[in-house]
Amino acid sequence: MVNPGGNSQPPPVGVGSLSWKRCAGCGGKIADRFLLYAMDSYWHSRCLKCSCCQAQLGEIGTSCYTKSGMILCRNDYIRLFGNSGACSACGQSIPASELVMRAQGNVYHLKCFTCSTCRNRLVPGDRFHYINGSLFCEHDRPTALINGHLSSLQTNPLLPDQKVC
Repeated sequence: MVNPGGNSQPPPVGVGSLSWKRCAGCGGKIADRFLLYAMDSYWHSRCLKCSCCQAQLGEIGTSCYTKSGMILCRNDYIRLFGNSGACSACGQSIPASELVMRAQGNVYHLKCFTCSTCRNRLVPGDRFHYINGSLFCEHDRPTALINGHLSSLQTNPLLPDQKVC
C-alpha cells in the first residue's frame, strides 16, 4: 500500500526472523504470508480497511489515502474531499477524478485548454505560449514574440513563456 504524500519505505522484514510485526489495526502478531505497509505501520490484509465503506484496501488497489484521522479508499477520498477547483477558462467545477491541463498555476478541463486565437485544443506534447492569462498555440503566438519585441508585454508581471504540455 502507498501512502500518498509519504515517501517512507517499509523496514526490511527478515525471513525466518523471530521478530514478529504487530498489526496497527488489531495489535495482533502478523503471521500471514502477506502483510501490508501503510502510514508507517504494518497491517494484516483484513485489517487495513476504508473508514467509510469498510473495503479491504489491499484487495481493491495499491493506494490508500489519509485525512482527518481516516483511512480511505480512492473513491471515498474523492467523494469526501475531492474537488480540484474551477476551470480557469469556463469557470465550471472540475471533479477531482477528472484529468486536467495546467499552465502557470491555472487548471483547465481538457476541452477548455485551447488556443485563444484559433480555439484549437492543445494536447500533451503541443508547444504553447501563456501570455497575460491567455493560451496561444505555436502558430498563433503574438507577433511581438516572433519579432523578439516585448514592449507591450513587459508591463505585465507575467512574462511570455513558451511551454510544452
